[in-house]
Amino acid sequence: MKPAAFSSRRANWLSWLLLLLSVAGFAAIWVLVSLYSDGQQSWMAVLGALDVAWMLRLGGWRPGGIRAVLALIGTGLIVVLANWGITASHLGAALGLQPWESALKLGSQHAWTLAQLANGPADVAWIVLALVLAALLSR
Repeated sequence: MKPAAFSSRRANWLSWLLLLLSVAGFAAIWVLVSLYSDGQQSWMAVLGALDVAWMLRLGGWRPGGIRAVLALIGTGLIVVLANWGITASHLGAALGLQPWESALKLGSQHAWTLAQLANGPADVAWIVLALVLAALLSR
């Protein structure tokens, strides 16, 4: 009985790691796509939602409300991290800072103001669609 208990704990730890890598990795990809195309590219939120839903399934999370909530949180984190990275990169370039230096110095109020200016109604629609898809596909 001991090896089964150990393997289930290990799978749970690896499932969390898979979810964390999915969120961080996809946010980084979104930032790179946005910087190279010189736009917000909010449609990437939908792809991020699909990625999170897929990683939750691969991680062995049981279907249900918890998996749907985790998908919502993961997708929301992707949106926040990507917007933070895009804002910090553009602001850092204007100030002569590296993106990671700018990201550490960027305050939440300033980031929120710049994100509101950068994201229009279409961007908000893509993000809402992504959150809805994340919840529906992860149930």
